[in-house]
Amino acid sequence: MELRPIRTEADYQAALQEIEQLFDATPNTPEFDRLDILSTLVEAYEKTTTPIDFPDPIEAIQYYMEIRGWSRRDLESCMGSRSRVSEILSRKRSLTLEMIRKLHQQLGIPAEVLIQPYESLQAPA
Repeated sequence: MELRPIRTEADYQAALQEIEQLFDATPNTPEFDRLDILSTLVEAYEKTTTPIDFPDPIEAIQYYMEIRGWSRRDLESCMGSRSRVSEILSRKRSLTLEMIRKLHQQLGIPAEVLIQPYESLQAPA
């Protein structure tokens, strides 16, 4: 395969096949350099054709809690009372802007994830 930009699905599939063949290439060899270039081209193509959706805000909060070993009680500093935390995590109440700011600052959850609309059991206003 000649090295050139990946523009079509066929180009993409051909690049993936060649990457698979070169996967065990030894570093500092022409094959390894080719693998590196093809990987970069595939990554660029995937970024433009396969956007990754953000996770659901509540699922993201639960994930960040889990990886940090936080309990619901630890979220009280971000969300308020124990009952408020329960309402948010059970989707009976929506996140407020202040909660989003605190979750972003204290847990490191990207604000872009938290501000997304998500399914809530809260009655529409």
